[in-house]
Amino acid sequence: MLTIKNLTKAMGGRTLFREANLTVNWGERVALVGPNGAGKSTLFKIILDEETMDEGTVERDDYAITGFLAQEAGEPTDETVLEIAMGIDDEMVSILRTIREGESTGKMDTPEFAKAQDRFTELNGYALEPKAKKILAGLGFKQDEFEKSAREFSGGWVMRAHIARLLVMEPDLLMMDEPTNHLDLMSLLWFQKYLSNYPGAILMISHDRDFMDGLVEQVVEIDPDAMELISYTGNYSNYQEQRQLRYDQKVQAWRNHKKEMDRVQEFIDRFRNVGSKASQVQDRIRQLEKMKEKMQKPRAPRKVFKFNFPEPPRSNQKVVELEKIKQAYGEKVIYDGLDLTLERGEKIVLVGPNGAGKSTLLKIISGHLEFQGGERKVGYATKMGYFSQHRIDSLNEDNTVLDEVMAANKTLAEDEVRAVLGSFLFRRSDVDKRIRVLSGGEKSRLNLVKFLVDPPNLLLMDEPTTHLDINSIDALVQGLKKYTGTLVFISHDVHFIRSLAETTLHINNGTVTRYTGGYDYFIEKSGLDDDRAAVTAE
Repeated sequence: MLTIKNLTKAMGGRTLFREANLTVNWGERVALVGPNGAGKSTLFKIILDEETMDEGTVERDDYAITGFLAQEAGEPTDETVLEIAMGIDDEMVSILRTIREGESTGKMDTPEFAKAQDRFTELNGYALEPKAKKILAGLGFKQDEFEKSAREFSGGWVMRAHIARLLVMEPDLLMMDEPTNHLDLMSLLWFQKYLSNYPGAILMISHDRDFMDGLVEQVVEIDPDAMELISYTGNYSNYQEQRQLRYDQKVQAWRNHKKEMDRVQEFIDRFRNVGSKASQVQDRIRQLEKMKEKMQKPRAPRKVFKFNFPEPPRSNQKVVELEKIKQAYGEKVIYDGLDLTLERGEKIVLVGPNGAGKSTLLKIISGHLEFQGGERKVGYATKMGYFSQHRIDSLNEDNTVLDEVMAANKTLAEDEVRAVLGSFLFRRSDVDKRIRVLSGGEKSRLNLVKFLVDPPNLLLMDEPTTHLDINSIDALVQGLKKYTGTLVFISHDVHFIRSLAETTLHINNGTVTRYTGGYDYFIEKSGLDDDRAAVTAE
């Protein structure tokens, strides 16, 4: 279906690929991995003919349809969610609106209505619409939202509509760049299950190891040192094991090569001044020069960055208390009589079905949302930090990235700050950028770094792993494991949840049920043996 041969590509004076090869066959599920900046998105652009290559070929079957999901959907239009999901053109839009107008006004006996119905049938619209609605529902949309304009939704929800569009299209090769970024646990569970039965091939970039473990059967790593595409059979966990084994083998081969070089050098040193050995010595010298050309010590797989995060100030035992909280949006009641106490040092994950009120609860705790009834008591020593994916107003857009973090904690040395920024995907040239030119994802990551270098003693985090690669997620996990304050978070990353959560609050129908004993304890008590099913259970 897709064959890349001898691909060579250089950008910005750096070679990304040198004679790289890749094959994706019909029906295969392949994950593309590699460190930030290795060239994953560039490779996608080459496959999609959006970027040229220096050498090589990209071959796709002529009759194969390729669909692509980018990380961002762009500015929303006047299209409805259903129209986006159906992937319809201007003609279909006109047809649908004629039909809906006729149905809503009762004027279904007009020639215009009959013509629109006939054309809708010709275009297979009656099969297309139910399929689109089913997929939209699986991704978390409610039925009364199908006809709403995309402009009424956040960028994350518009992305879900575009995911639906691809699934309705059902291309032979489905290419996705970070498809899980904008999904909660419930929609992610549905999405993974849907893709497990997908009839076409899948090629994706992802930083969600559980998602890859449950779906892919081949992992292709971009090796920035060798500038190659290296294929590993199996899921992401299999890839990690095989990559370490491959590195160990390369190290052993390097050691053997070095021993052979030492042996050749010993011969040269021993017989350099022996006339009868002059010819052999010259042969050995030439041999040694060739061996030196091949002498390159393997670089170890990138390790998780370790940083000793500053100790937050000590809070009182009861950090925040909520008593008889009532919160509603119009006629929809989210909480009525909610009682909740957060205590010092707890690490709590909020789980539950989409729309249950997880983010609402975080906003109430943080004080960013007014409630209609009840009382919120904050401990006198509580220093609160609320991390939201969309909260960027705390950044000074005139500052550089480096200046912004240095100002957050003046006790840190510049090299320490640069190291922390590097572990969260800010490369050397990025730290001097003005914040105003950063993307939304970069601003989100920068806010995260600011929290980590000057941590509050109550840290509230809504999907903190979005826009992070796997090693950065691991760095965040390691830092938060050592965090001595109180942590309350929402995440769709099962690995992240399992690594940190010591208490689970299950939220559904206005009720908050506390499970003390960790994430696995919650799965056991919920009576469900599937990780994702457990955290989305009603």
